[in-house]
Amino acid sequence: MASEPLTLSTSHGSSISRPSVSSTSKRPVVCVFCGSSPGTSPAHMAAARSLAEAFHKHKVSLVYGGGTLGMMGEVARTLVSLSGIEAVYGVIPEALVQFEQESRPGTANASDEKTLVEETFGRMTVVPDMHTRKQLMAKKVMEGGPGSGFVAMSGGYGTLEELMEVITWNQLGIHGKGIVVYNVEGYYDGLIQWVRTAVSAGFIAPGNAGILVEALDAEEVVTQLMEYKVAEGRFKLDWTQK
Repeated sequence: MASEPLTLSTSHGSSISRPSVSSTSKRPVVCVFCGSSPGTSPAHMAAARSLAEAFHKHKVSLVYGGGTLGMMGEVARTLVSLSGIEAVYGVIPEALVQFEQESRPGTANASDEKTLVEETFGRMTVVPDMHTRKQLMAKKVMEGGPGSGFVAMSGGYGTLEELMEVITWNQLGIHGKGIVVYNVEGYYDGLIQWVRTAVSAGFIAPGNAGILVEALDAEEVVTQLMEYKVAEGRFKLDWTQK
């Protein structure tokens, strides 16, 4: 759906600290949510590669869920090949590590496995649970320079859940970072229409309709993040810990 761009924001029990120093000299840090499957259309994996190429071109660092399969692995692998290990930071729950290891049989030991993964997919941190994973990924984004934010590519339940959480956090004033859906082959047309429907039905305020922004190609993803404007309808709440 190549209609006018669209936007949304986030909320969770734990707070996210904002950087206390100027971030003008820092690289943008973008958290990408996407599937651990390749999808049935080659366009999805191609989009993952093109996003990594755009990140390399614009010196953007990637934070992601640490997976090595499907689109998740493709965007990380491509960016590491272009920008090096330090440009990619993965955060993966302990419970998913075994699943990832079983997908790569033949590794001699845990040390060799970690080295192999980091050389191909970037620096990795193993965390105890999903909430810690999301909190750490968000923290990395908050510490990034101008143009930092969140991008959702094609994915399933987990991708949508992560996207909706950061949208809610934005609406509640926990953060003001950009949120973009990379809409490949109309994958997110239904979500974009749902936002419009929710606005017309009175469940999303018109001033918050622009929290989520649509992009149709990788260059537009970066542009939308760099030019992101905070929605006027966000709640002005104080989330600092007393």
